[in-house]
Amino acid sequence: MSAMARPSLPSSLDSTLPGISREVLSVSMEPKYQCQQCKDILRKPFQAQCGHRFCVFCFKQLTSSGPIPCEACRAEGIFEEAMSMLNIAVAFPDNAARREIDSLPAKCRNDGCSWSGTLKEYEGQHEGRCDFERVKCEACQALILVSEKDRHNERECEARTLNCKYCKVAFNFKEIKAHDEICQKFPMQCKDCGKKKIPREKFQEHIKSCAKSKSACQFSEIGCRAVVDNGKQQEHEQTSVMEHLRLMLAALSSMRRRAEGAGEWQEDSGLGLYRGPEDAPPAGAHAVAHNAGRGGGPGVQQKVTALENIVCVLNREVERSALTMEALSRQHRLDQEKIENLANKVRQLERTLTMRDLQLADSEQSLRELQFCTFDGVFIWKIADFSRRRQDAVGGRAPAMFSPAFYSSKYGYKMCLRLYLNGDGTGRGTHLSLFFVVMRGKYDALLKWPFSQKVTLMLLDQNNREHIIDAFRPDVSSTSFQRPISEMNIASGCPLFCPLAKLAGKSSYLRDDTIFIKAIVDLTGL
Repeated sequence: MSAMARPSLPSSLDSTLPGISREVLSVSMEPKYQCQQCKDILRKPFQAQCGHRFCVFCFKQLTSSGPIPCEACRAEGIFEEAMSMLNIAVAFPDNAARREIDSLPAKCRNDGCSWSGTLKEYEGQHEGRCDFERVKCEACQALILVSEKDRHNERECEARTLNCKYCKVAFNFKEIKAHDEICQKFPMQCKDCGKKKIPREKFQEHIKSCAKSKSACQFSEIGCRAVVDNGKQQEHEQTSVMEHLRLMLAALSSMRRRAEGAGEWQEDSGLGLYRGPEDAPPAGAHAVAHNAGRGGGPGVQQKVTALENIVCVLNREVERSALTMEALSRQHRLDQEKIENLANKVRQLERTLTMRDLQLADSEQSLRELQFCTFDGVFIWKIADFSRRRQDAVGGRAPAMFSPAFYSSKYGYKMCLRLYLNGDGTGRGTHLSLFFVVMRGKYDALLKWPFSQKVTLMLLDQNNREHIIDAFRPDVSSTSFQRPISEMNIASGCPLFCPLAKLAGKSSYLRDDTIFIKAIVDLTGL
C-alpha cells in the first residue's frame, strides 16, 4: 500500500516570505504576535496543536521533513510528547490572531519614506514597493535604492559587464579602457590623410598604400633627397628626370674611377669596354694603342657629337612628357570637379533616403501600435514563446519586456505593462513580477494629474476558472503617477504577482507555451 500524501496548505495561506520585521510596528510588539521560529511579526499565522504560533512560511520549513518536537515548548518547560509535536496535519490557520495583527499600526522603516498605515496595508500595498527601499547590488555589493536599480545596473555599477562595441567581446567595465589599447577592431585615424575608423589590424596596410603618406624617392640611394606623398611618386619621377640623370651620371663616373684602380678601359668600336689586368695586351701593343689614341682626334669628336645628339633626344622627350603631364593634370582637375559634383548629388540623395527611411520606420511603429492598441482602459497581452523568453530572462539577456501601449480613451492616458519573467526585487527567481507604467501621451496637457484610477492586473486562467488577480489604487504622491516628463514613468506594481511554481507542469495559466495578461483601468470619474 502506498503511503498517504502529506496534507498541503490552502493556496490562500501560501507564502514565500518569513515574518514581517518588528521595526515596521509603530508600537512595541506583544509576545503573542511573535513567530516562535523567525522571532519577527507573524505573517499569515499558523497555530500548532500545542498553542504556539508560527509564520506559515516558517512552519512549512520546520515540518518539510515530517512532524518534529516544538522547541518553544521545551524552552518554556511544558514539553509533552503527545501535544508538543509540530505536525501540519493537525495545525490550523489562526485567523483571530491574523485579524489582530492586520490592525496593528505600522510605518515604513526606510529612511526618507513617510508612509504609515495598518500592518495589513503595509503588507498588501507598500512592502517591496517602497521607492526608498535599499537593496544590495549583486555585482558590486553596493546598497542602492530600488527605484534606481535599473539605472545603476546599466550606467553606474563598477562591476557591470560590457561588450566591446568594436570586437563584441565581453569585459568588466574597469578593464574596457585597457582593452581599447590592444583591440584589433579599434578604429584609428591616419594622421596623413585624415581617414577615420580604420581597424587597428588593417592600419599598417593602410599606411603602406595611403596616398598622403610620405616616403623617400626610390633614387635616394644615388643622392635624391626628396620625400613625397605615395600618390605623387610617379609625378616626382617624371618632373625630376634630368636631376635623376645627373645623379646617375655622377654615380657612374664614381664607379668608373673606382674601377680604374683594378683594370683599364679600352676603346672598342666607339664603346667604352672594361678590360681586366689579365686581358691587357703586351707592353709594345699598349704603347702603339696609346700613341694612336693621341692622334685619334676625329674619333673622340664623333663620340662627343653622338652623346650630344642623345642628350637632345632626351630633352625633347622630357619636354613632350612635360606637355603630356600638363594636359593630363588639366583633365584630372576637370574629372575631379565632376566626381565632386556627383559625390555631392549622391550625398544629397543619401540624406533624402535616410529621411524617407525614418519616416517609414515611424509609420511602421504607428501601425504596430494601432494594431494592438485599445482605447477603453482594458488590455489583454498575449505572450507567446514563454519558455524561450523565460530562459532569456533567467540568463539576464532580456530580464524585462514591455507590452504595446494602450489608452483609457482616444484622447486619454497612455499606458503599458512591464513584465519580469524571472521576477524582480523580492520576487527574483520565485515569482512573475508585473508592473504598470504611465507613458507620455499626446494629450497629457488635457488630463487630470496625478493619475489616480484603480488598476487591476490579472493572469488569465485559460480554463476560465480561477484567474490570478491583483489590484491597487495609485499613490498620488509617487513620481510613478505624476505627469510624465520623459517617455515613461518609473514602473509600479506587483513584484510578487504570481509564483513561478503555478506555471510549472500542466498549468491552466500556460497553454501552448503562451500566457495571457489582462489589465483593467477603472474609468470612474474620467
